[in-house]
Amino acid sequence: MTVEEIPREVAIKLCNEIQAENKRKRFPLGRLQCWGCRKYAKGDVEKMCLSSEGGCSLVNKRYRLQKGG
Repeated sequence: MTVEEIPREVAIKLCNEIQAENKRKRFPLGRLQCWGCRKYAKGDVEKMCLSSEGGCSLVNKRYRLQKGG
């Protein structure tokens, strides 16, 4: 699933939800992925994983689950 298929506002909302959930967990692998993405993007959404060609795997998975796929 590409980022074009997920509206940007929805992708950012899902990203923030996933990051908040990962902060509450002790050792989730997704937490490390979110940390690296946020660290290297430095607040620039265009540099985040969700803006890459394939999009963020965590956001893509959450979006598919919400859409019933």
